[in-house]
Amino acid sequence: MTTVVCPGSFDPITLGHLDVVRRAASMFDDVVVGVAKNPGKSGLLDLETRAGLVRAALESSGEPGLARVRVAVVPGLLVDFCREIGAVGVVKGLRGGGDFDAEQPMALMNRHLSGVETIFLPGDQRYAHVASSLVKDIVRHGGPVDDLVPAGVPEVLRAALGQPAAGS
Repeated sequence: MTTVVCPGSFDPITLGHLDVVRRAASMFDDVVVGVAKNPGKSGLLDLETRAGLVRAALESSGEPGLARVRVAVVPGLLVDFCREIGAVGVVKGLRGGGDFDAEQPMALMNRHLSGVETIFLPGDQRYAHVASSLVKDIVRHGGPVDDLVPAGVPEVLRAALGQPAAGS
């Protein structure tokens, strides 16, 4: 059985993230979504909330392939987590060249540290403009994000940002 990890901060999960996980699940036997704390980012949602939103998105999708995807919190280095669960690869989605420029050094370092390979999937163009940071900015300013994130995420973001519920 081939295990891979789809890592990210998922602060919050977007439909773009879900698309990458869906496609990884169609290619690999065992997919683990690794919810991690990125020290370079100041997260809005705590790790457990983010992991819960990912689980809820997978469960509510109704897609059989996503039902077998697992979710776990990555407690430290991604390569240590991969070694711990027996993952042979990391799957990352790329929206464009900027993502590749940011991800390539990490992929090379992960291979250097552990031999784990990174598989890059080009993102679906429908979501090329979607980023968690932009989603948070839109909510922060009272805008709609329902077509950018899985169900339930907008309400959690509004609550975390102290914004009124939609339609209020």
